[in-house]
Amino acid sequence: MNGFNRFIMLLLALLLIVVPVLLLLIAFGILSADIINEYTNYQSGVDALSNVSASSFAGSGRIVLGIVGLLLAIVALLLLLRELTFGRQVARSTLIDDRPGQETRITARAVKTLSEGAAREVGAESPSISLASDGLPYLVSCKIQAPASSNYTQLATRARENIRSVLENQSVPVKNVEVTVQGTAS
Repeated sequence: MNGFNRFIMLLLALLLIVVPVLLLLIAFGILSADIINEYTNYQSGVDALSNVSASSFAGSGRIVLGIVGLLLAIVALLLLLRELTFGRQVARSTLIDDRPGQETRITARAVKTLSEGAAREVGAESPSISLASDGLPYLVSCKIQAPASSNYTQLATRARENIRSVLENQSVPVKNVEVTVQGTAS
């Protein structure tokens, strides 16, 4: 998604959070309509909202309004969380071969699967791969479980070397491979 789309989605998500919160604050009498008008200068909307109070709705109307407000807040939160980027960005796919007519791409999911297989190949159990990319090459982080009778250091070293080797054999650009042993496999 490009920057303009992200900006629009972020504005929409923020509006979907702010508007229901203001409606609830006015409905429960925490903020007066005059304070909202002072900051937004939207008198016609404030006039319409000032006539709305919690007592003007019947029991079923309050429940429906509450459910609609909750759903609206959940959608807004999901949209907001979708647009926030936590951690480093991961390229969805990487161009392996750019010769005209022979373009080849590999997806991040395929890189993860290759890395997990390479870690299992050397004896690691339950590998968990996360990818990051600063530009083109991938930063591979692998968390593994080790068999109880194995040497953790040697297993981590073999897994790191095998992951790097497998990815480089497939022409996947790799910047760094980090392997962490999280404990013994049950």
